[in-house]
Amino acid sequence: MAMNLIDGKEIARQKRSFIAEEVEKFKKEGIVPGLAVILVGNNPASKTYVTNKERTCRELGMHSVLIELEEDVSEQVLLEKVMELNADPDIHGILVQMPLPIHISEIKVIETISPDKDVDGFHPVNIGRMMTGQDAFLPCTPFGVIEMLDYINADISGKHVVVVGRSNIVGKPAGQLFLNKNATVTYCHSKSTDLMQYTRQADILVAAVGKVNLITKDHVKEGAIVIDVGMNRNNEGKLCGDVDFDNVKEVASYITPVPGGVGPMTITMLMFNTLKAAKSIRQKQNL
Repeated sequence: MAMNLIDGKEIARQKRSFIAEEVEKFKKEGIVPGLAVILVGNNPASKTYVTNKERTCRELGMHSVLIELEEDVSEQVLLEKVMELNADPDIHGILVQMPLPIHISEIKVIETISPDKDVDGFHPVNIGRMMTGQDAFLPCTPFGVIEMLDYINADISGKHVVVVGRSNIVGKPAGQLFLNKNATVTYCHSKSTDLMQYTRQADILVAAVGKVNLITKDHVKEGAIVIDVGMNRNNEGKLCGDVDFDNVKEVASYITPVPGGVGPMTITMLMFNTLKAAKSIRQKQNL
């Protein structure tokens, strides 16, 4: 089987080039798409993600605001800050970096963000719109997966997609996006027995569990497309995914690497959603 690598860096580069061009068009109208990110506490991984988002905003010519709050900030103060951003005309997208300290309800925070500025795609209104096939802000990582498959002209309609993972951030919305494209979708998770019996049926296999090398060559049907969403560290401290890449690439027709696969697409689709939010808000103001 001749394996083809799905280069997330290159796909993201092309998508970002398009976004930057659209941002420049907006600037000529006196509008700068703006993204506000709220970071609570000092989680090192969260700080890294936020730094990457800020840098990408600047590279694309967008307005970026970072609000850093102490770990012990009250839930009410955080909610009030979100509401301030909801009312700020210069901010088109709002993202509260997860996870939050245990004394703060993530659900309350997400529900406080205006659905029109919910560029993470986690608000119940956007989730509901996605579920019913309406226009919505889509969760960035699953959105990026679909974009990658569109890039390689993968035929999704009628295909059997197996999603290993059921998180609200990746697994569940990924399956729904595939269903919206007329795929037959099977969800697997930590309680699934005999995982291999399901994964070997997959035309498209999405691994989104967070377990090093969970998916081996024996899990994959010859010629399947394998999308690795996992972001883990192996025993040597090296970044790796959920898929045993070196072995699975022998049977997969297409496969994403880690790093350099789905990862670059997540931030890219966040930028796309922010641009989309700016366009939508402008349109509503002009009505």
